[in-house]
Amino acid sequence: MNTTEAKENWKEKKRKLKLKFAALTDNDLLFQEGRNEEMLAKLQILLGKTKEELHKILASL
Repeated sequence: MNTTEAKENWKEKKRKLKLKFAALTDNDLLFQEGRNEEMLAKLQILLGKTKEELHKILASL
């Protein structure tokens, strides 16, 4: 998967996450290359989910 495909995929997942969790903002879901783990850790805190739960949610989108 190239960078463009990854960004398009993230845009779709971001849209679905915002529908599922209305409290999330665009800043919460800001994707920065190489900083995935930081964003996931932030989402864990905001949503009160474990890393495994968060990965399951993302995989199901």
